[in-house]
Amino acid sequence: MSHKLFLLPGDGIGPEIMNEVKLIIDWMNSNVDVTFECDEGLVGGCAYDAHGVAISEEDMAKAITSDAVIFGAVGGPKWADVAYEARPEAGLLRLRKDLGLFANLRPALCYPALAESSALKRELVEGLDILIVRELTGGVYFGEPKEIVTLENGEQRAVDTQIYTTSEIKRIARVAFELAKTRSNRVASAEKHNVMRSGVLWKQVVSKIAAEEYPGTPLEHVLADNCAMQLVRNPKQYDVIVCDNLFGDILSDVAAMLTGSLGMLPSASLGAPDVVTGKRKAMYEPVHGSAPDIAGKGAANPIAMIASFSMALRYSFEMIKEAEMVDTAIANVLEKGLRTGDIAKAGDTVVSTKEMGAAVIAELNALK
Repeated sequence: MSHKLFLLPGDGIGPEIMNEVKLIIDWMNSNVDVTFECDEGLVGGCAYDAHGVAISEEDMAKAITSDAVIFGAVGGPKWADVAYEARPEAGLLRLRKDLGLFANLRPALCYPALAESSALKRELVEGLDILIVRELTGGVYFGEPKEIVTLENGEQRAVDTQIYTTSEIKRIARVAFELAKTRSNRVASAEKHNVMRSGVLWKQVVSKIAAEEYPGTPLEHVLADNCAMQLVRNPKQYDVIVCDNLFGDILSDVAAMLTGSLGMLPSASLGAPDVVTGKRKAMYEPVHGSAPDIAGKGAANPIAMIASFSMALRYSFEMIKEAEMVDTAIANVLEKGLRTGDIAKAGDTVVSTKEMGAAVIAELNALK
């Protein structure tokens, strides 16, 4: 069986961590009865330097026809002054929008070996396993009008519009409830119905979906700001958290620090199933950014990027056994005390990006 991957390393540490994923792909091609065919393109600042846009039409076409996009990171101070429409992040937003990637899955898993690296006490995070399901193509990031205008009195006014429809809320709620059934079967819905009309509709629709379609799954409503507080107070009370685009962005970053580092968090962005094939458009990326301050130094943590590819194996290709092998390999490396600088503490062995990737490969060889 053959699958088409489109790799978009991007900027900063993106190419470095993508190199380690390429090794995992090569290992799969050599050790598993499957072939991953890889093509590579430009996105973000590097695409702007080459084409004057954050992603070219040619590379967008490749992304659309691929079985999965593997994405690194974009942005950096070099492109701070480019036009808003051409900023590096515009490439990421276009991929999400044009591929219809409405469901963003962001797991926050605390590996036992990293419990001491968390910002919280060990007893609060040991065994932590949360999944944040973020709506990704609606809300304030995409709503119109989105503008800065000059008023008659000379003042400027900025407008970002939060918009959600019933159907958009229904489809992300169903994703959350379906995933909950494969886990501990609990859903918390985070919004701000006390001050936002979009939050009122969100709560109504999610409640209706729960009552009519998933009566066996407990549903909790929580205000998004309280959810952020609860994540640092008692995070293990949650299993699946479903939320809109803005709150999902914020809450998943809060959850990241529970695990020890942003460098540990993968993500999957999924579209709706094709009516004929049942396949979904998908993109997989680490939650962290391009980290330009450490780019080129071999200090980046590739685990989130590698774990994102593991999510691709699981959600796009139904290669559950192989995904579990990658996840186990990561856990075994951490149990042996190997750390990149972002997750290291006294007594740990600090390794480079390449050394961490090689250690994961070594564990995969031991597991096969």
